[in-house]
Formats: sequence, C-alpha cells, structure tokens
Amino acid sequence: MATYFVGDIQGCLDELKALLKQCKFSVKKDQLWLAGDLVARGPKSLETLRFVKELGSAAQVVLGNHDLHLLAVANGIHRAKRRDKLQDLLEAPDKDELLDWLRQQPLIKKHPYYDVVMVHAGVYPKWKVSKAIKLGKEVHKHLAGDDYLSLLKNMYSNEPAHWSDELVGYDRLRCIINVFTRMRYCFPDASLDFESKVPPNKNTNPNLKPWFEIPGKHLKETHIVFGHWAALMGKSKHDLVSGLDTGCVWGNHLSMLRWEDQRMYTQECLSENVPD
Repeated sequence: MATYFVGDIQGCLDELKALLKQCKFSVKKDQLWLAGDLVARGPKSLETLRFVKELGSAAQVVLGNHDLHLLAVANGIHRAKRRDKLQDLLEAPDKDELLDWLRQQPLIKKHPYYDVVMVHAGVYPKWKVSKAIKLGKEVHKHLAGDDYLSLLKNMYSNEPAHWSDELVGYDRLRCIINVFTRMRYCFPDASLDFESKVPPNKNTNPNLKPWFEIPGKHLKETHIVFGHWAALMGKSKHDLVSGLDTGCVWGNHLSMLRWEDQRMYTQECLSENVPD
C-alpha cells in the first residue's frame, strides 16, 4: 500500500486524474490524502467532490478555506467570490449529499502508521501536534453536528489573531479554523497575519515569518504536510514540513508526494483551467 499526499485541487480534476495515472494509483491498495481546497477556482469543482467522495476510504481529506467558504455560500451565509466557479455544484441534484459529506471532514488528520499529519494551512507555533489534533476535533464536532450553521455564520473574522487557552465560544473555534485554513505568516509572538501572501524571499516586513520558521512546539518530531500557500511553490527551509500547493489553478502544476519513498509527481496545468 502506498500513501499519496496531494496539494490544492481547486476543481482541477483532469490534472488529479493524470497524476493518479502517472503513479498507477490503486483504489484497492493505496490511499490518497488531499490537503484541502478541493473546490473553487478550477473548472470541475462538482466533479472533483463526486470523484473524491466515490473513492471512499481510499481518500482522506482535510478542509481548506475554500471548502468552508463553499459550505457558507451554499447555506446563504456568504456570497460567492467573483472568481469562484461553484454554480454547477450549487445547482447539482446531489448537492446536499456532497455538502453533507464535505462538512464531515476534519481540519487535521494524522496518519495511522507514519509520524505525519496533514492540514490545509499549517500548525500554530505554540501548539504541539497532539494539541493541534485535539483542537481540530473541537471544530469538527461542531461542524459535523446539527448546529453547524451557527459555526459557519460566526467563522468570518480575523480576530482573535493570537491563540490563548482561555478563548471560549466562537472566538476559540474561529481562531482554530483560521490557523488550520488561513495561516501563512506570523508575527514574533505567533499572532497571525492575514495580509501577506508573497513568498518569503519577497517579504519586506522583518516582523513577519512563515509559520514554520517561528520557534515553537509545532516542529519537533511529526512531519507536517500542507497546501494553501501557492506562492511557496512547495519550497520551505524546514525538514519537517512539505508544502504541496504549487498553484495548478493559477497555471503552474499540481504536486503529489508518495510518502514511502518521498517521490514527487507533478502534472502541468491545462491552459483552459486558468481562472479569468
């Protein structure tokens, strides 16, 4: 059995299928771990959700910011963004079934055999991985439960930007969500920055560092696989992190890592997949 980690699909299903063909993926023997943002800017968000859901236990998924945004849009809580290509999905006869499946997915997932976790954006510098897993379960309980609409209504805010164990209610849940699905840069005190998306070599603010360069408890032994930050193009300076969002939806390529031998597979974007 092989474990494959893949970055943000964002509706680029043709490239995903091409990658799976490259590595001769077997639904019966292998597992595909997807680092969130299954939907949004690419042309086949509906087909992507259907495909991944139909993989059953062969697919392991964590939620990204675009996945959560889809849930909010579908429930009339927020408007779709200009570049989102979600209309086919929102009008699909199996929409409710797909969205119910999507909201059952976690924010962080640890591999049962290897010392590796998968998240969409990252792990907060002041959290041990074990704590991150526990906090992720807090959000998952609410999102998968009957009162999930209240969580979706209260998740849109940049505050609080700094974690405290004393946080309660939606402030607590929102901070956890922002860490797992939106984090890129942090300030020296580990407060989250929500403005900068540039790669580290273009960052001109000396007070900002990528979350994986902030000293903390998060990078001790467990490897962290993440997506979200396309501008990194998979490059980081830490041995315990692997960034897999390489901007396929923006005209670059989709990346997939086979964990057992650390082989990286790539598939160039198809030109018609580039958003307007």
